[in-house]
Amino acid sequence: MNTGQMMITLGAVLLLSTIVLRVNSSQLSTQDSMQNTKFGILAISLATSVIEEASEKAFDEASTSNFVSSTTALTNTHDFGPEPGLNPDSTWEILDSLETYDDFDDYHNYTNRDSTMPSAIFDISCQVNYVNPSDPNFICATNSWHKMISVTVSSPFMQDTVKMSKVFSYWKLP
Repeated sequence: MNTGQMMITLGAVLLLSTIVLRVNSSQLSTQDSMQNTKFGILAISLATSVIEEASEKAFDEASTSNFVSSTTALTNTHDFGPEPGLNPDSTWEILDSLETYDDFDDYHNYTNRDSTMPSAIFDISCQVNYVNPSDPNFICATNSWHKMISVTVSSPFMQDTVKMSKVFSYWKLP
């Protein structure tokens, strides 16, 4: 083999190795995007589950068994969260135990580390606040007929944090 053939062969090997490296790099990038998307979908599912479960509960502790006609009867913001039972025979709402929650604002400051998924661990946290109906992004310091739950789901395996919110309003048909 002469020098020219050797140079062509060396160039071909160099070109082939460059192509192989680019293909591997592209595959790794695609796999990373797919994993991130998979974790994002799982996080959205977890947040949606918490929001749906909270929406099935009563609007407020005061409305669990009675109709409320005044916002002054509603739970104050600083009392949001699980309410302890009033006597030993009553049902206690247990912190971080969704099965015992009976109203929407019990989810305030709820946190959970979900490790049931085989692929990742997710940290879930919730905030509940009264909001202004004309501007749901404005948190009210006073009681109103509208509460918003904000659920945040994060994971060390995800690039981004998922945050979902829903406004829940109190109303009763005559």
